[in-house]
Amino acid sequence: MTTAPTPAHGTPDAPLLTTRGHAELDAEPELARISVTVTARGRDRRTTLDDLTRRNTTALDLIKSYDQAVTHVSTGTLTLTPELSEHGRGERVRAYLGHVHLSAELTDFTALGELTTRLADQELTRVDGPWWSLRPGSPIHTQARQRAVADALQRAREYAESLGTTIAALIELTDTGTEPGRPAHAAYGRAARRAPLNGPAEPGGPAEPLDLEPPRLRVSAQVSARFTMRPPNL
Repeated sequence: MTTAPTPAHGTPDAPLLTTRGHAELDAEPELARISVTVTARGRDRRTTLDDLTRRNTTALDLIKSYDQAVTHVSTGTLTLTPELSEHGRGERVRAYLGHVHLSAELTDFTALGELTTRLADQELTRVDGPWWSLRPGSPIHTQARQRAVADALQRAREYAESLGTTIAALIELTDTGTEPGRPAHAAYGRAARRAPLNGPAEPGGPAEPLDLEPPRLRVSAQVSARFTMRPPNL
């Protein structure tokens, strides 16, 4: 014997109930990503390219020296652009400008502060970030989704109870929106230099590591669920 499918709007014998479930969790970030741009500029094309190659190698070697803390490093775009003189006729090259963009992901936030400072201390090197996130397969995502489903189920039971009946079966469950992780507060976190233990750093010496304070991330999940109810006695 085959059971007929429930109509889209339910029937008196199997009324439909639709609820939404929502959950939000705050969690510590698990990954930090930084972007590094090395630059070279000069009148001679070959010299500019050599300087760019040297600075790129220095930055890469420095990042890779933190092998236990760095989970991923990659090279993005490389550009070497001739800059033409604003005055004079013809294609007269005034200088050459080169950039190489790198990115790195770290899990050790203590090493992150030291690495970003050492990178920023290199010649003609720019550091952007950090951008904080959770791992793609973090259990926090699973917990948020499970709580959203539990919220939808609890709401359905409460609505059914207010009608003096109970829910009978789940018809449909839809994921209506999941946010992987955003800062729980407006700021991404504070970045400030640590105070030296023995007075100010000596001129020309290594820079003090940045003290990077990770923000808490807010992960949310939303679901929509449709249930059938046992006929209430109205």
